[in-house]
Order: sequence, then C-alpha cells, then structure tokens
Amino acid sequence: MDSNHYVIIVAGGIGKRMNSPLPKQFIKIHDKPIIFHTIERFLEADNSIEFIISLHPDYIEYWEELIQKYNFNFNHKVVKGGSERFFSVKNALDLVPNNSIVGIHDSVRPLVSPSTINRCYQATKTYYSAIPVLDSVNSLRYITEHRNEILDRNLVKQVQTPQYFNGNLIKESYCKEYSRKFTDDASVFEASGHDIHPVKGNSENIKITSPIDLIVAKELLK
Repeated sequence: MDSNHYVIIVAGGIGKRMNSPLPKQFIKIHDKPIIFHTIERFLEADNSIEFIISLHPDYIEYWEELIQKYNFNFNHKVVKGGSERFFSVKNALDLVPNNSIVGIHDSVRPLVSPSTINRCYQATKTYYSAIPVLDSVNSLRYITEHRNEILDRNLVKQVQTPQYFNGNLIKESYCKEYSRKFTDDASVFEASGHDIHPVKGNSENIKITSPIDLIVAKELLK
C-alpha cells in the first residue's frame, strides 16, 4: 500500500459496562491485551501503516509499560483522549498530515479482517470515504412515544469500524462543534455535506463491550 496510510485507534474508554477495574481494551485474551490483537489485524493488512493511539490520560503511562513488557514495537504516536469519542478523534487528527487516507477504528474490535481493512482503504481512494456495513438479520421495529412500526430490514445496515476517509475532508469535518448526534465518524463527515460509501464488513468484527462479547471473542481468536 501507499505510505500515506494512517490509522487512529480510539482507546480512550474506561470500560464501565465490562464491570472490570481495567479498561476493556487492556483486558487480556490468550495472553495478549485486546488492543494488541486489534493493531495486529491492521499490520497484517499493511505493515507500513502509521498509527495514532488515542488513550485516556490516566492510562498513557500504563500503555508505555505494556508495549515494553510485550516488546510490541510498531510505528505509532500517542495522544490524549477527550471527554467524548469526538474529541479523542479530533485530537488524533491533529497528527494526521494532509493528503492522506485515514482509518478510524475502535480498539475493542480485534476481529476486523485484513480484507475489510483493505476494502475500506481502496474504496476511499475513489469515493473519499468507506464504512463497513452488514445486513441486519433481526426484525427491526421503530418505536416512538406514541406508536411503533416494522422497518424493512433490507433498507437498514449495521455499521462497523474501521471507517475510512480522505484525510483533508475528515480533518475539515472535525472542525465542527460537537453534537450528541455524532455517534460515529461517518456521522461527523456526513454533517459536513459529504457522502458515505458503504462496503462489505465482516460478521466476526464485533465490538467488545460486555462480558458475553469477551467470551465470543476468546473463541473466535483461538
């Protein structure tokens, strides 16, 4: 791949839903922190990637200890995470040069496939954005305070990360003021008037947020 490939790993969370004293990205699966599994998937796809790791300020020192303990050497810089995911990404984007392609990925998605990463990267060259999506296998219902109705699940997709963007455009998009409507990076990009290009994701690419997810990930990472 090209040398302008940047990836931001968002690892600023403290894991409230996991009921663990350690943030979930640092929990070990098969003798290795989850975040290391995640980074390895990207290195499998392209070992020339330049990484920016966005960490909660309280865990930056712990991160340095981890990479020394495991001798986990790769090309990366560290930035302080913010109070919301939006600010963690915004801080990381300050280190991304113009005219690059940048992927933004959850640290607790260690099962993303290298082929999903490559599809997103290549599509962004043409469409300026690419997000991995999956068909919904469940019936879906739209519920409001006064009524509810079935949704056509063929028209609804489940969204994953990494979400990839033209570096100039995503940096420009993050100059906007924060809104609670920004649930992911694609929503920030879209709010600036840019189109989102969906590509095929991989079903194993779960986000580890609860103890049951941890059990599933352990099996899939065997």
